[in-house]
Amino acid sequence: MKENIDNNELGKLCVDGTNYSTRLSKSYRKRKQYVPDVPGAVISFIPGTIIDVLVKEGSEVKSGDDLIILEAMKMFNRVKCPLTGVVKSVHVTPGMRVTRGTLLLEIE
Repeated sequence: MKENIDNNELGKLCVDGTNYSTRLSKSYRKRKQYVPDVPGAVISFIPGTIIDVLVKEGSEVKSGDDLIILEAMKMFNRVKCPLTGVVKSVHVTPGMRVTRGTLLLEIE
């Protein structure tokens, strides 16, 4: 099934902190934007095992910084910081298994 693309104008798409220029479909541009329930909450996006926690309480972090390394399906995923701030609390430790939607840490 082919989606309608209105024009050849390029839009911006960010995937894992990397920006891409591409043509965006009408349905993609009209989608409901994702807004986290709690802006400072960093939640696991997939189930896996915590390999390393790269920050601690009180650490100053910037948007895009690596916070946690999460292993899932034999791949090491870097959990990125969604905003600039200070780490309020860390809820996981290395070796801990987490499910999708688990609160990993909080930033204020």
